[in-house]
Amino acid sequence: MDHTAHEPEKHAHGTASWGTAVKATLHCLTGCAIGEILGMVIGTSLGWANVPTMVLAIGLAFLFGYSFTLFAVLRSGIGLKVAIRIALAADTVSIAVMEFVDNAIIALTPGAMDAHLSDGLFWSALLGGFAVAFLITTPVNKWMIGRGRGHAVVHAHH
Repeated sequence: MDHTAHEPEKHAHGTASWGTAVKATLHCLTGCAIGEILGMVIGTSLGWANVPTMVLAIGLAFLFGYSFTLFAVLRSGIGLKVAIRIALAADTVSIAVMEFVDNAIIALTPGAMDAHLSDGLFWSALLGGFAVAFLITTPVNKWMIGRGRGHAVVHAHH
């Protein structure tokens, strides 16, 4: 079978290792964490309400998450348009699951959304949310990679 930039290499059902899934999830978590922390810090320091702060944080998490993959794929010599498609295919589900879990934990932690940057509650809810999101997103990534989706799309271009 000829594999092109539009057609990721398919893996046999369930062949992704936990190590591969952990690496993909850590890659995703890094971009998400940078964007989300930046958004939360900006919104909180400007005294924004909870919803605009979360929207900014989630938007920046997606932006940074996609950017990390985009730059890695561009280094392999693929054109921008194809690289954007690859980044979207590789990261959308992973980032969405991570952001849903992380933000649900922050929103459900009493007082976390009203905490200030100097409060331990602000940071413990944010970092605790990342830890739980990592634990939930890793098996999702393993499942996707094992089916030739998610970060398997990126690895086909390395």
